[in-house]
Amino acid sequence: MTAVAEQNAQWLELFTQQPAAEPWIQALREEAFARFSAQGFPTTHHEEWRFTNVAPVTKVARAARPADKPAAIPEQAKPHLAKYASLDHPFVALNTAFLHDVRVITVPRGATLEAPIEITYEGPAEGTAAHPRTLILVGANAQCTIVETYKGEGTYFTNAVTEIVVADSAVVDHYKIQQESLSAYHIATLQAAIGRSAAFSSHSISLGGALTRNDVNAVLSEGSDANINGLYIVNGTQHVDNHTAIDHAKPHATSHELYKGILDGQSHAVFNGKIIVRQDAQKTDSKQTNKNLVLSDDAVIDTKPELQIWADDVRCTHGATIGQLDSEMLFYLQSRGIGRKDARNLLIYAFAQDIVDRIKVQSLRDSLERTLFEKFHEHPE
Repeated sequence: MTAVAEQNAQWLELFTQQPAAEPWIQALREEAFARFSAQGFPTTHHEEWRFTNVAPVTKVARAARPADKPAAIPEQAKPHLAKYASLDHPFVALNTAFLHDVRVITVPRGATLEAPIEITYEGPAEGTAAHPRTLILVGANAQCTIVETYKGEGTYFTNAVTEIVVADSAVVDHYKIQQESLSAYHIATLQAAIGRSAAFSSHSISLGGALTRNDVNAVLSEGSDANINGLYIVNGTQHVDNHTAIDHAKPHATSHELYKGILDGQSHAVFNGKIIVRQDAQKTDSKQTNKNLVLSDDAVIDTKPELQIWADDVRCTHGATIGQLDSEMLFYLQSRGIGRKDARNLLIYAFAQDIVDRIKVQSLRDSLERTLFEKFHEHPE
């Protein structure tokens, strides 16, 4: 038996052990599992995964166990669930094949929520996998803030999918905080469908995980606006891969994207940002920036900004930078009586501050500032 066939057989056993679900859920599961079986786990021979080897993830995933109670998915999810995140993504297909308890958040039309909606996922048991699924439906002219947090202890695999539907003229501010165990594996897909004249922002903060892969995708309608930001900080042998795709499907939409990375030790980071401008999406305004601060000779960053433009009346720019700490600024701070270690940490923190300042939730910003302060002040000389 080949490795792929053996792998599929193991997952088939887990798939068939799931408790019975409602017919429409079962149909989604079966379609998704067929797609996953046809694809299997990606390898570095696949272009979208060529810098990220998921072999360690698959070994943990084999220990997964099906849920021990029937699925409980509300009926209002039916028109939207699994309609946005593509089953062409093997981990989205795997997540959908194991649909169980889906967290469905509904914000009524015209509502303005003052307090953030907080969604927290704890990592599963040692050596097992979990497939968190979140569906967020925001009505027209509504306003809300969403904070999605992932954390845990030990070695496990989190395979998350979040679908967000932003209706016309709604405003959504979304945050994802990944603070998984340093021996955990985290793969997640965020898929946003942004309505006409709606505003959507998403901020991805990746701090934990032995291996992390974040896919952030947004499809824009006419006149909509998207701000996609990210901060990833890796050390030791951590690996983080951020893939983004901003799809301008209609005219007069804007998007701005800023991802920043801080790498130390023997860590490896990947950034692949794609901007797609469809033929009818005239008057598109889009900007993408990726900046990386590399603190070690052994750390590696692979960055690839990408534009696919099919319209002619657009304004699109992209850029990527890779650099080290500014030696002149370091010298300047030391000349003002600041010790080398503190000066170094101040410069690192200042690099991250641009993303931190974009966080509008005060409690979240304060918490992140404390985390970064502690992390940088533990930094070796």
